[in-house]
Amino acid sequence: RLYDQYSDTVYRYIYYRVGGRATAEDLTSETFLRALRRIGTFTWQGRDFGAWLVTIARNLVADHFKSSRFRLEVTTGEMLDANEVERSPEDSVLESLSNAALLEAVRKLNPQQQECVTLRFLQGLSVAETARVMGKNEGAIKTLQYRAVRTLARLLPDDAR
Repeated sequence: RLYDQYSDTVYRYIYYRVGGRATAEDLTSETFLRALRRIGTFTWQGRDFGAWLVTIARNLVADHFKSSRFRLEVTTGEMLDANEVERSPEDSVLESLSNAALLEAVRKLNPQQQECVTLRFLQGLSVAETARVMGKNEGAIKTLQYRAVRTLARLLPDDAR
């Protein structure tokens, strides 16, 4: 039940960070394996269980980028699953341009702001959950988020806002 509830959140967090579907799937499964192995060490503190999972995922992503495997990987094109329908080229281009502008702007933020924006807006974590994952207090997260959003507003082209 925990996997069903949190797998999408963990996958989206990892996919945004690594950018590859296969790697994101591998790291997502490893996140749940590590959580299962350490479930006995989890203590309920009134916070969402998902924050603990995202913390594990965050550490795995960091390990992935530190490893030599990351530098040796060569990505290949993704194939459509049998049940997926390919969208029209026009829709794909428009969405790609919007997403590309936003992602480019997010990449220009400092690493802490990037992580805050990812956790808050892409993962939908609360301020408290984001604070726990990032090891900061809630006030620091609110300030970090405010500054990140203001910076994004300056970085995005007028037509993308």
